[in-house]
Amino acid sequence: MTDRFRNRALTPAELDRFGQELDALRARTVATLGQRDANYIRRIVAWVRWTEVAGRALLYIGAFSLLFAPALLWPLCVAGALVLGLSKILENMELGHNVIHGQYDWMRDPHLDGRTYEWDIVGTADAWRRTHNYKHHTYTNVRGMDDDIGYGLLRIFPEQRWRPFYLAQPVIAVVFAILFEWGVAIQDLKLGRWIAGKTTNAQMLRKFRPVGRKMLRQIVKDYVFFPLLAGPFFLPVLLGNAVANILRNLWTYTIIFCGHFTADVETFPKESVRNESRGHWYLRQLRGSSNIGGGRVIDVLSGNLSHQIEHHFYPDVPANRYAEMAPTVRDICSRYGQHYNTGSLPRQFGQVIWRILRHAFPSRPRRTAPLVRHEVETVEVRQAEAA
Repeated sequence: MTDRFRNRALTPAELDRFGQELDALRARTVATLGQRDANYIRRIVAWVRWTEVAGRALLYIGAFSLLFAPALLWPLCVAGALVLGLSKILENMELGHNVIHGQYDWMRDPHLDGRTYEWDIVGTADAWRRTHNYKHHTYTNVRGMDDDIGYGLLRIFPEQRWRPFYLAQPVIAVVFAILFEWGVAIQDLKLGRWIAGKTTNAQMLRKFRPVGRKMLRQIVKDYVFFPLLAGPFFLPVLLGNAVANILRNLWTYTIIFCGHFTADVETFPKESVRNESRGHWYLRQLRGSSNIGGGRVIDVLSGNLSHQIEHHFYPDVPANRYAEMAPTVRDICSRYGQHYNTGSLPRQFGQVIWRILRHAFPSRPRRTAPLVRHEVETVEVRQAEAA
């Protein structure tokens, strides 16, 4: 925690009230869900569909421009890759991620069912439901339980044990960002256990089959089927698809890392989740998340993960409501003496880069204040709180 703000340790009674106020905000918001939320997500579906059509059309026109106007090749293909990349970002962030969280299950629309939706990346939605929806959101930043802390590749926090391997992480982080969807795809496979001989070849093959099928499907779609439609001019389309996927990967990586690995974000030992109350869970989510300021455009392009704190509090509430909920969340945090971690995208990502560079080298563990202040309460104090 930086010097500009120190979180106040809460008593168990304060923690209960903290949780109750945040629960009440959720209840008020859910009670008002309706047509405008349905209209919003359907507009996103339309934007995803038509930006994909426009992006692919620009790539084809650019490719075939070699026949009639070669000077148009690169301008059109660059525009096509950018528009297709926008479609993939919207599908991944604002549509896929939020739908898979079950945010729109109340609509009873089979195309927006969080249990069956499959998104446009090489990783399967089923694996994401396990690694992200369950493990990450339940055990946010708990060391040894949340695999998203460094994704098994990076040392982001000083509490992570240092190894010489981490000296290479500035380069590894760049490669990981470019190939982020592939990292997400193999995260649930736990290749380290297989390499160490703790998972048999047969077990790994069973786990890999659904992932392999999804990888093959995406490779055929983006790097075989659509490029071959351009015939002898397949190369610009192939490159355009690759650039669109890389743009999506870089943006997703940036938003996710800014939401979890800024300077003031904390990690927690496994003991922190024993007999964890609702208020304690909220507090851990708060201290393990960070927001990004930037307005409506950043909100939509990030899938509203610019409001990462609100998302971690309410992962199954439609994300388009987070901006409305944020002022109340911030007020509650302020009244209980808790830091509401937010900043501009350049500021937050700068802190992420600093963490990656700094913790590539050995460092001392950071001391953090306890989440709960355990006090010996007198009869008078307990009676006063009951009153």
